[in-house]
Amino acid sequence: MADRPESESRKLLGRLRDALAEDTAGQERLDRITQLIATSMGTEVCSIYLFRDEETLELCATEGLNPDAVHQTRMRVGEGLVGGVARTSQVVNTDDAPSAKGFRFMPETGEEIYSSFCGVPIQRLGDNLGVLVVQSKDARSYSADEVYALEVVAMVLAEMTELGAFIGEGAAMGARHQQAVTFKGGSAQEGAAEGHVWLHEPRVVVTNPVADDPETELQRLSDAVEELRVGVDKMLAGAARGDKEQLDVLEAYRMFANSKGWMKRMEQDISRGLSAEAAVEKEQSTARARMEQVTDAYLRERLHDLDDLSNRLLRILTGQGSETGADLPADPILIARNIGPGELLEYGRSLRGIVLEEGSVGSHAAIVARALAIPLVVHAERITTEALNGDHIMVDGDQGAVHLRPDDTVVAAFRDKIAMAAKAQERYTSIRDKPAQSRDGITVSLQMNAGLMADLPSLPSSGADGVGLFRTELQFLVRNQMPKRTELAQTYSTVMDAAEGKRVVFRTLDIGSDKVLPYMAPQDEPNPALGWRAVRVALDKPGVMRMQLQALLRAAKGRPLTVMFPFIAQYDEYRAARAEMDKALEREHILGHAVPEKLEVGAMLETPSLAFAPQQFFEEVDFLSIGGNDLKQFFFAADRENERVRRRYDTLNVSFLTFLEGIVNRCVTTKTPLSFCGEDAGRPIEAVCMAAIGLRYLSMRPASIGPVKSLLRRVHLNEVRDVIIEARERGDQSVRPAVMDYLRTRD
Repeated sequence: MADRPESESRKLLGRLRDALAEDTAGQERLDRITQLIATSMGTEVCSIYLFRDEETLELCATEGLNPDAVHQTRMRVGEGLVGGVARTSQVVNTDDAPSAKGFRFMPETGEEIYSSFCGVPIQRLGDNLGVLVVQSKDARSYSADEVYALEVVAMVLAEMTELGAFIGEGAAMGARHQQAVTFKGGSAQEGAAEGHVWLHEPRVVVTNPVADDPETELQRLSDAVEELRVGVDKMLAGAARGDKEQLDVLEAYRMFANSKGWMKRMEQDISRGLSAEAAVEKEQSTARARMEQVTDAYLRERLHDLDDLSNRLLRILTGQGSETGADLPADPILIARNIGPGELLEYGRSLRGIVLEEGSVGSHAAIVARALAIPLVVHAERITTEALNGDHIMVDGDQGAVHLRPDDTVVAAFRDKIAMAAKAQERYTSIRDKPAQSRDGITVSLQMNAGLMADLPSLPSSGADGVGLFRTELQFLVRNQMPKRTELAQTYSTVMDAAEGKRVVFRTLDIGSDKVLPYMAPQDEPNPALGWRAVRVALDKPGVMRMQLQALLRAAKGRPLTVMFPFIAQYDEYRAARAEMDKALEREHILGHAVPEKLEVGAMLETPSLAFAPQQFFEEVDFLSIGGNDLKQFFFAADRENERVRRRYDTLNVSFLTFLEGIVNRCVTTKTPLSFCGEDAGRPIEAVCMAAIGLRYLSMRPASIGPVKSLLRRVHLNEVRDVIIEARERGDQSVRPAVMDYLRTRD
């Protein structure tokens, strides 16, 4: 076969296609394929191993080994030569298998008489499905052309496995994309949702991996690549001329689209018998496998560019994808590897839930999902390769769990949970217009967090007293260029109109860390959360801050205005930011514009250092808001983006509550209004404890106001405070158990 690889591989692929077209059961079809490969390759053995589960391979068909071993022989990933191929996704080719590193003797197969071994991964787009093996008695090392032919065959087998061609006997041959699967990820937005899958980047299914006419396929590939290049050129022409970073990315994109090496490899695949689609996907699988091994961030990004180009090329060749006019289901659950805030906002409130393979609790997508009150699970690994459009899916944002194609037991339990939540919501609606007042007469002001115009309609229905935090960065994040002052002024004015006189606290631009503007040069920082972000950026580059402050002053049109600076770490930073506000106010006076009848300027306390600022700071600032998410991660030195540690430390830890109480006491002394803003404010147990230590303003997502108000109205806050003090004196690490015991005694 080594002297005429192209014709032999094409013949073999043709025979494979014929075998797959036969009306035979899955096992029969697999047996026929192993016979064909062994005969064509001139080997005594050909075996196909498929994954039984994520860690176990099973011998599913063989020509040459003991047939009784089929569906009996199993091995773990990494075990033996076959397991090694599965673990590394690399070819193993040796003329002396028993002496090769990692060899494992399996007496039930009768393979001890075979010296040579060649194993190639059966994979599709980085998704390992199994291993294809040939073996011979004579000590031979398979040629590069023979290995190549095996890789092409393995790729076709992967496509057929994907399409369910081998469904039949044996646990390892269950229907792909038909079984129930549960994914455990991280909770980025709470809530539960049931619906049907909508893939943000639809999975392209190649149904014709083998082709008879190479010339036709080469022409199809050439036409599709030309269409792809024209599309990339249009993207470049439409890019902002002054945006060097965006232009650099698109130039790299065009470089790949015009790569002769990329094109040549695909043409070679077609000459060996693959269709144009299969040739593209074979190159894409190779790039995905390389991406898994590469640690360099730049190279990974370039391989990601190539992956994206391959997807575009496949959609051109097959006509598959969202652009073909497929309709969004009535109850869509969005599935994506990752997604930007602008793309997510295009879907808007039509989504029931969101599941991402990547993402983080502080990502742009999470911010938008929280603003839209859509359940979001992140780090659901491999879900984009498992889910298909239209699949039934259930998302548990509280537990970070996703049930794809769930069985009846899971469906029943999940629907019970949703029904209970709906019933609780009815109860919360009944107290919407009542105050959040404890049984001993202490009233707590519950306010909502917002960041989008879409949030404001929920202000009256939520029962919130106002907007305790309006995140202004979202108007910057969803654009490809800096917004104009007039545009911002109009947005802020509309927000104040929608609030109908209720107080809105506008937080100035909080960028950096995980929130990088598309038109801003990214900063290569070892720890962005502790780096150049928020007010630090604003003070170093004050032009944007001045523009935003002017927009806010003009939006007020003489009405009361409340502005808050984020991530203040020391008194001088607040004084410098306040000075910029005073300059902006003076300029508006000079220009003859209306100025706010009342102006409140505050700061977010997100670093432990600010809790120990001089007394003058607490006297000078109009109000303070504890930014609980950041403060907690810095207090415990536990990155909230790190799933290993972010849940390790309890908000109700005695040391953290004592620290918060110290801030409360300083603000009481100086009569400085103090609020707590963050995820923990919206958790009823945490909210009750915060109110018990003296916090009287809590800001949270709209959906949390009902549950928090309900619990606050059931308890005596002074009694909760006594429970906290007793737990502290006992030396408890957290007050949670004691508070939970107290709450169980309440009706």
